[in-house]
Amino acid sequence: MTPEFGQFFLPGPTEVHPDVLAAMTRPMIAHRGREMVDLMRRLEGPLQRLCRTKRRVLVGTCAATGFMEMAVRSGVRQRALSLVGGAFGERFAAIVAATGREVMRLEVPYGRTVEPDMLRDALRRTEVDAVTLVHSETSTGALAPLEQLAQVVHERDDVLLLVDAVTSLGGSPVETDALKLDFVFTGSQKALALPPGLSVGVASERMIERAKTVPERGAYLDVLAFDQAAADYQPTNTPALSLLYALDAQMQRIEETGGVTARWERHQRMREMVEAWTQNRGAELGVGLLPAEGRRSWTVSCLTVPAGRNARDCAYAIRDKGWIVGTGYGKLKTTTFRIGHMGDHSPERLQALLGVVEEVMA
Repeated sequence: MTPEFGQFFLPGPTEVHPDVLAAMTRPMIAHRGREMVDLMRRLEGPLQRLCRTKRRVLVGTCAATGFMEMAVRSGVRQRALSLVGGAFGERFAAIVAATGREVMRLEVPYGRTVEPDMLRDALRRTEVDAVTLVHSETSTGALAPLEQLAQVVHERDDVLLLVDAVTSLGGSPVETDALKLDFVFTGSQKALALPPGLSVGVASERMIERAKTVPERGAYLDVLAFDQAAADYQPTNTPALSLLYALDAQMQRIEETGGVTARWERHQRMREMVEAWTQNRGAELGVGLLPAEGRRSWTVSCLTVPAGRNARDCAYAIRDKGWIVGTGYGKLKTTTFRIGHMGDHSPERLQALLGVVEEVMA
């Protein structure tokens, strides 16, 4: 069953507006020609405003995991400290190891976040040249205190901060330049509400200079190649043109609807709606939120179910009523389900979904 628009609350891929899907039907163009340059020039300003940066914004044809690997290959010399509190923190750490670097792990229970004092203590005890961090952990709905953690990392002159902002960028504040993030990236299928297949990232000058000293950066995911291509308004390789058309259309829609700050405000309101529901009707039904107050993602909520209930069955029951939510991820698959209130969703449709959740849980 295909639900009508506004009923697909999976935490990625999220729902894509019909106008954006329609943009993908444009004819092909020469990807090294003038039309391509015009397209990339048109994207430059909106992407910089989206990412809160004056630097070049890199766009690649790959899942966000590709840019996660780019962060490691170009930004880690020998050893990284990976902050792990969920499945995607685990993935970042695994990629560090898979690329032949040494990985040190700073772990907290799923649903919690590494706090600044914990990070400062770990950096005092461990010599590393980079820190990997997941801002919004999609598997748990936890939101790391990015500003405070960035301040701690910057106490170390030669330590780069590599940030997975996959379910935060575009849906909650990610101040790339103000926080001096060395590499930050997202995927098209999350808060940007685009089809899967594109990654968007920003590299600092420190990241670019570090990459020049790292010989084994690879080829397809070399940040220096991406940076030079962006400077020339060109793709690094043959791009997914239809996805770039969708990105172009979505950037125009975001600009016309108040820009990224208006998008943040809508996402914040949706997070607050889920919090209010769980504190009231949800509490009566034994439904809660996994992360602590003040550490909850603006784009994805991870709900716990009462003992004796299987969260996966609850998610399927919601689906049977025509609404799509995410099942629990990894070790949380039977104890939680997730609502991806991100992208082009509205508070009104979220309110309707919460009514369905209440009906199922009752």
